[in-house]
Amino acid sequence: MIELVNKFEKCVYAVLIGLLILVLVGSLIDLVWLLYDSLFITTPALIESRELIAVLGAFLLVLIGVELLDTIKAYFHENAIHVEIVMLLAIIAVARKVILLDPANMTSSEFGFELMGIGVIVVGLSAGYYLIKKAGITITSDLHIQEKNE
Repeated sequence: MIELVNKFEKCVYAVLIGLLILVLVGSLIDLVWLLYDSLFITTPALIESRELIAVLGAFLLVLIGVELLDTIKAYFHENAIHVEIVMLLAIIAVARKVILLDPANMTSSEFGFELMGIGVIVVGLSAGYYLIKKAGITITSDLHIQEKNE
């Protein structure tokens, strides 16, 4: 029964990888179109700040997708979750949120509290990433913690 569940789990991961590849191709096409539109159609040879923010947001979205694909691929091959990749993915997602943050739709106190919250998240994720990289920890599928020094 366990072997059947493991095979099903592998099939689910294979489907997820296929679907994520489709999403990444679509996101990459969107990024290329957005960059082309910003450079040559809307304002030729000049990227305005709102266009630059949109391009950087799309770029980081593709980067997040690639990192997520790497995480799923690593689990598919090694049956191990690379925690440092997941932490890096979270840091990139928070950076994308900061880039796309629009203070025009909030009051100054709401904006300040949101920035403070994001700052706390960034510090926590960065500290966690540093400690995980320093320790070299990986979690295997049977929930045993392995270190690089073993």
